[in-house]
Amino acid sequence: MVADSSALAASGTCSNRRAPHPSCASRLKTLNSNPTSIPTQVSMNGSKTSPSLLVRLATSWRGKLGGLGLMTLLLTLANPANALEIRVAIEESARAVQVGASTNAIVKTAAGEPLGQLKAMGGNDAQVSRGQVSLGPWSAGQVWVEPTDGGLVWIDGSWYRGRVLLTPTGNGLTAVNYVDLEEYLYSVVASEMPTSWHLEALKAQAVAARSYAVNKHQRTATALYDVKDTTSSQVYRGVAAETDSTRKAVKGTDSKVLTYGGKVIEAVFHSSSGGHTENSEHVWSSPLPYLKGVPDFDQDAPVFQWNKQFSASQLRSKLTAKFGQDIKGIGNIVAIAPVVASPHGRIKTLSLQGDRGSKTVKAAHVRQALGLRSTLFTAEAYGSAKASDTTFVFQGRGYGHGIGMSQYGARGMAEQGNSFEQILGHYYRNAYLSEVD
Repeated sequence: MVADSSALAASGTCSNRRAPHPSCASRLKTLNSNPTSIPTQVSMNGSKTSPSLLVRLATSWRGKLGGLGLMTLLLTLANPANALEIRVAIEESARAVQVGASTNAIVKTAAGEPLGQLKAMGGNDAQVSRGQVSLGPWSAGQVWVEPTDGGLVWIDGSWYRGRVLLTPTGNGLTAVNYVDLEEYLYSVVASEMPTSWHLEALKAQAVAARSYAVNKHQRTATALYDVKDTTSSQVYRGVAAETDSTRKAVKGTDSKVLTYGGKVIEAVFHSSSGGHTENSEHVWSSPLPYLKGVPDFDQDAPVFQWNKQFSASQLRSKLTAKFGQDIKGIGNIVAIAPVVASPHGRIKTLSLQGDRGSKTVKAAHVRQALGLRSTLFTAEAYGSAKASDTTFVFQGRGYGHGIGMSQYGARGMAEQGNSFEQILGHYYRNAYLSEVD
């Protein structure tokens, strides 16, 4: 699930990059002429062959990689020569990162100078020493580990496709996985949506996730990475998450992205809106023509309705941890009231009212402090006249920011017989379904 953000920036254009950041070229082929009604059939002229996968699982192996039980994976991959690589931050400013490979791996500097070879199913702890990356007997300003013969790379407990760049950052080491876009999506779709869901919902997720990744890639030319592997971008758990259904969904939508004005959109998504999605400007700050509120189809979601309660002391403790002295100054909290809300009830700012004053804060910060599923909620105080005995009950709907595609809504539409094109056309208004190569 793409995490909440303070604003959405307009997507940029793809720029040429020097190796190892190949240009995505962004030759967008518009596949439909009506942006508000994406057709159920599209022509895939010139689509590239999807990578093939042969996975053989052998017995568990224990060895240099920290004594962890690992499965030996042998893969045969057919990668397009000019495939777009996405740069994913797996570890950031870590004290040490465990790195290995399923096949022999080339170790080299950022300039491509060979340092040595890491043996198959062997590994070492990488760390920063005197501003240099140290990996076993090798040391350099930045270090590449590139498995041979289509092998996998091991990064701190998980297998990943592609290769890894180790770079000193902050007070530690950052490990960035460079992985083919389509192969990255095999894992993202599985990490973001239950793999047993209807194939058309999985396809819609694949297109949204591909669009999001390409949009970020186009805007991060000078950055160390394009996306993170968490909900702050989109969840990516490596090869272990992949399934036949997610590979089928990705291959079935090969190269398809959503565009507006000739640019790939920031196709954000969330779990469940609670009945109606929102315009981007009602939750964040920037109005975007393709992120408009629409009725949702998420009524069967287990998170469609929810409630959570706190004692007065629990509430005060959690909010003080988030807001500090600003909250202590208002005394005992006696009521919580919305100040600014969207037309569909999602709160943007609210008032924390105490017996010695009040404080207006962002609802998103309160949601984070209290672990609420969304900002679409009401809060009621119950109890005696004594403020310290009050219980606060939060009743809400949905899970996430409520902008863009609702994942449970996509499932609902797919189960009603809608195609992935129709699902995307519903949640991303005014967008075009295009092809990027």
